[in-house]
Amino acid sequence: MNIHADRKTIEKGATATVSRPSGTAPSSTAKRRGPTFGWRLGAALAPWALPLLLLAIWEAGCRAGFIPARVLPAPSDVAIAFWATAKTGALFHHAAISTERALAGLLVGGSIGFFLGVLNGLSKSAETLLDSLLQMIRNVPHLAIIPLVILWFGIGEEAKLFLVAIGVFFPIYLNTFHGIRTVDKGLIEMARVYGLSQFALFRRVILPGALPSVLVGLRYALGIMWLTLIVAETIASSEGIGYMTMNAREFLQTDVVLLGIIIYAVLGKLADSLTRALEQRALAWHPSYQKVIA
Repeated sequence: MNIHADRKTIEKGATATVSRPSGTAPSSTAKRRGPTFGWRLGAALAPWALPLLLLAIWEAGCRAGFIPARVLPAPSDVAIAFWATAKTGALFHHAAISTERALAGLLVGGSIGFFLGVLNGLSKSAETLLDSLLQMIRNVPHLAIIPLVILWFGIGEEAKLFLVAIGVFFPIYLNTFHGIRTVDKGLIEMARVYGLSQFALFRRVILPGALPSVLVGLRYALGIMWLTLIVAETIASSEGIGYMTMNAREFLQTDVVLLGIIIYAVLGKLADSLTRALEQRALAWHPSYQKVIA
């Protein structure tokens, strides 16, 4: 009897011990469930806190007269200029023309840079023949040859396309070449052991291995693309954001000039964000990018 009594006492105590944590489990789980909506909203707005603070200081300085409107117009004046140009459709027309030029130059220069990067990365003979010449051309600032470009192509669309293509060519070429050469040699040998053809080896092993470097080159090329386009459009153009800002400068419309600069920045940020989204999607299999995405 004593044994059974002791046994019942032990079982009752064990049940109480087990049931006590289970009763408190939901509250502890709720605490660990994740950040609240307010915390997530604060985290999303945190990167914008400093820019908004600077805008507020900028606006206050202009309203107080510390910053002359001729030198730097207030953000509210830039917003009014945006609304005025958007209402007439001029802003969207010029932005579309600039975007078309930028993408055309990126397509031409990026395609050639990618092709030569793959060719020189795969072939030592091609590297010996071509890379030295390409490195010599790379060290010549492409904006320094604008007088020659005008002599060659005039002031038409061809000159702008050529300058943008030259600007984006080398970042994509160098990063593609580097990506091809740094693919894991063990994976290449393993693929050959499994009997993959040269095309299958490139498509399944070499290209995916080089893709992170290629996309880094693309992101870098996007910045140079917009930089080159700004210079090309301000030299000689009848359409585009650069033309709009230069025309506004002639009439001392500083708010429109600043608006054009902001539009360039927004377009550049949008292009970079799209490239980062492409990077996350295309490299979801990559262990390093899985950590970043998580």
